[in-house]
Amino acid sequence: MNTPQRSYRYYDLVMAAFVCVLLCSNLIGAAKAAQLTLPLIGEVSFSAGVLFFPISYIFGDILTEVYGYGRDRRVVWAGFAALAFAAFMAAVALALPPVPDDFNRAYQAHMEGVFGNTWRIVSGSMIAFWCGSFANSYVMAKMKIWSAGRWLWMRTIGSTLIGEAVDSGLFYVIAFYGIWPDAQVAKIALAQYLLKTTWEVVMTPVTYRVVAFLKRAEHEDWYDRNTDFSPFHIRV
Repeated sequence: MNTPQRSYRYYDLVMAAFVCVLLCSNLIGAAKAAQLTLPLIGEVSFSAGVLFFPISYIFGDILTEVYGYGRDRRVVWAGFAALAFAAFMAAVALALPPVPDDFNRAYQAHMEGVFGNTWRIVSGSMIAFWCGSFANSYVMAKMKIWSAGRWLWMRTIGSTLIGEAVDSGLFYVIAFYGIWPDAQVAKIALAQYLLKTTWEVVMTPVTYRVVAFLKRAEHEDWYDRNTDFSPFHIRV
């Protein structure tokens, strides 16, 4: 006899927020390259999506900490499916011939500039997200067991260091290796990695508050002691 699955008050809302952040950071922020001059560092170039994409890793930490790896796995697959559909929809929309007037011809050019990413960039983004998110969740779940649920800050930061390293490394190699000079690929990947992981450190107090609230509200504090960690199915 199968044990009925528990229902949660906020799990679906957290999933929706995760997918929203993921889509916005990839579709809106990724198209703009920004440059800031930082104290002691100098000029730093980065994708505007870097300001928001790390929030998806914070959601991943929260989901794994409260609901467990299995439920975070479902959210990662939901995000991956949303990215795949968005990429397909963008490709179809760009392929459709525009109305032959000045406004729509100009609008088509603007759309191509924003959404006309190469197949390497799209593939790199999706593969890097999938691998990095599962690496983050796996490390988070294992560290929780090892630490007996203590030192949440160490688990969130430690898992993000691994997950973001996988994400940044895969994305820039897949998207730009052989196009940019090797030194430039490594430099920009490192800069993105440092910015993303710094976000995790800065947001640690917020993560603590959200985790504490959800644990109280859901009466849940999951430990993945008997979890099947295969990323290739969605059952809990």
